[in-house]
Amino acid sequence: MMQNLTLVALSLQTVALVGESGSGKSTVIALLERFYDPDSGSIFLDGIDLQILNVSWLRQQVGLVSQEPVLFNDTIRANIAYGRQGEASEEEIIAAAEAANAHEYISALPDGYNTIVGERGIQLSGGQKQRVAIARAIIKNPKVLLLDEATSALDVESERVVQEALDNVVIGRTTVVVAHRLLTIRGADIIAVLKNGTVV
Repeated sequence: MMQNLTLVALSLQTVALVGESGSGKSTVIALLERFYDPDSGSIFLDGIDLQILNVSWLRQQVGLVSQEPVLFNDTIRANIAYGRQGEASEEEIIAAAEAANAHEYISALPDGYNTIVGERGIQLSGGQKQRVAIARAIIKNPKVLLLDEATSALDVESERVVQEALDNVVIGRTTVVVAHRLLTIRGADIIAVLKNGTVV
């Protein structure tokens, strides 16, 4: 439960949210995506209350990469294009994959971008799944990027490659990062420590 949480992020800043489990970090991400609305108080984007914005439009302005990305039992191409509701050119898909450090490994697969990822992306490693999720998030060129523990489930080498991709894609975007590890938040403009639903 959030309690008098006040947090301001300026355009193009990276804000890191840190704190123990249950402190409200992922709740902030869910509120920004409008997975649910606050019972009281308001959230503003460029001075406009999120609750008066069209949810579909809002979600096209926001890219989300979570700890366990949901991939669909379809091709890598389709999973990336889904970020633009399936309406993306081959050039845009490849550019997004390159930005996400994914093009090289995808091209090396026998079926390349036509590789079926399997149910929940089971055919790909954790790092490969995350890079497809990053490509899917950025193909729509979001104004706001939300990273919810995007590297926490990865081994050290996969984390390094995924973190490099994230460092590339936050440039020119307002970013909110939820993280436990210092590596993930070292470039943040603001680090907010949450406890019991408020900034301490």
